[in-house]
Amino acid sequence: MPEVRVTAGVVRGRVEAGLAVFRGIPYAAPPVGVNRFGAPRPVERWDGTRAAVSFGPPVPQSEVLGRDAAREADDGDWLTLNVWSPALDPAAGLPVLVWIYGGGYAVGMSSRPEYDGGHLARDGQVVLVTFNYRLGVEGFAHLAGAPDNRGLLDQVAALEWVRDNIAAFGGDPGRVTVFGESAGAGSVAALLAMPRAAGLFRGAVAQSVPGTFFSRELAADVATACAAELGLRPTVADLAEVDPALLVLAGDAAVAEPPDRWGQAGYRSIGFAPVVDGDTLPDTPWRAVAAGSARDVVLLTGHTRDEQRLFTAMAGLLGQVTAGQAATALDMLAPGPDGARRYREAYPEAGPERLYELVHSDWLFRMPSLRLADAQVAARGRAFLYELSWPAPGMGGVLGACHGLDVPLVFGNLTSGQPALLLGDRGGRRGDGGDRRGDESERSVDGIAEPGDDTARPVDEAAVLSARMRAAWTAFAADGDPGWPAYTADRRSTRIFDVPDAVAAYPEERSRLIWAGHDFPPLTRSLQ
Repeated sequence: MPEVRVTAGVVRGRVEAGLAVFRGIPYAAPPVGVNRFGAPRPVERWDGTRAAVSFGPPVPQSEVLGRDAAREADDGDWLTLNVWSPALDPAAGLPVLVWIYGGGYAVGMSSRPEYDGGHLARDGQVVLVTFNYRLGVEGFAHLAGAPDNRGLLDQVAALEWVRDNIAAFGGDPGRVTVFGESAGAGSVAALLAMPRAAGLFRGAVAQSVPGTFFSRELAADVATACAAELGLRPTVADLAEVDPALLVLAGDAAVAEPPDRWGQAGYRSIGFAPVVDGDTLPDTPWRAVAAGSARDVVLLTGHTRDEQRLFTAMAGLLGQVTAGQAATALDMLAPGPDGARRYREAYPEAGPERLYELVHSDWLFRMPSLRLADAQVAARGRAFLYELSWPAPGMGGVLGACHGLDVPLVFGNLTSGQPALLLGDRGGRRGDGGDRRGDESERSVDGIAEPGDDTARPVDEAAVLSARMRAAWTAFAADGDPGWPAYTADRRSTRIFDVPDAVAAYPEERSRLIWAGHDFPPLTRSLQ
């Protein structure tokens, strides 16, 4: 059984498929009691050897997706991390990937099967780290007597643990890349803007960056609504003794029917996000990065083509979006006083559902991701851009290249957890040698027959794409280059992940022009 000494004591993991795997290592003290709603504090040292073979409990979190995780997490030992390593040799100096999960800053846990680090660590020869951080009211509510952005401070504490301990697991603390998707990508973007995170990583991968960062005014109003569900005030004094599960339910109730005064956040039922507080997070990532806050960090960012489609399906609106709903979405989300008109002129062929999905996708994920790349190159930093365009075969293929599809592909976990919905029965297999785009130029990738190969066998497109994306992500972690030209303001080179894939100018040019000049300021209680 592998053993490693970390700063707080000795941990014992186990060997799995040739990797040393450690689960549930505490990186900060439990945020309970006098630590409730406080910044993370150091772990108390332990004597002897601590077993690190099981994931730590999930943090208290929303039950909107049906999982009763909040009631499982009753001992407060939520701030733990997990490590997969190909070599427990301090001299190995392997690149390190640190994953931050998504979930709207309200749900998520590192124990989900799609976040298992085995494929990335083993195939890419990297040390892979995942961890839990506080969510919802516990992590992001604006409470009197508590620091804002406690979830982000947890992430900094996890990265500090990596800096201080990862060499013992075979990792190079000077070659750390942080990566995340959705709210995890928003967290990565926030870390790029945070002085407290400076120097903790040299690379950053932001997959589908949400543009939702709260003003203090909006965050305070949301917290007031959450506390009011319990007849309390949004203060540490009032909430410190409230059962975490009860606080989760109060947050869910407040966000379920948000007041009209929450503007765009209310329209999208977004209750929690990082707060631009002037301290932990001095400014939005776009402004901070453009000013040079992350000039020395290499950035890889991008999005899926059809970000909104999954949410449309979850709302039961596929094929049901009305002209009125599309008009409301354009009025609420499109930039500037003439944004709705510009969308209709730019996409004259689009019906109500297409317009609805375009403006939601652009506002929430696609344009914020692009803007982060723009900000980095404006500061003379280095950035790479991608779009995942391959349509998911799950649910009869109606989801397209939807939000979250990149997660199983990047991790290589194609048959468990979320991938069961998106990838179905590992569909996307073809044996006819045909191709959706008629491009016969690509031959063979990773030994699997591709379109144009006259020896074509059935192709598992998910496996092909997963191999490519894992290779790109691990190459980026190793030397800061994922394998295609860097993004620049004039060329806008973009890796298009599809079967076959390509490098081309940014493919969503019509939306880019609509959003040109919009810098995604903090959300307020009114429309932007």
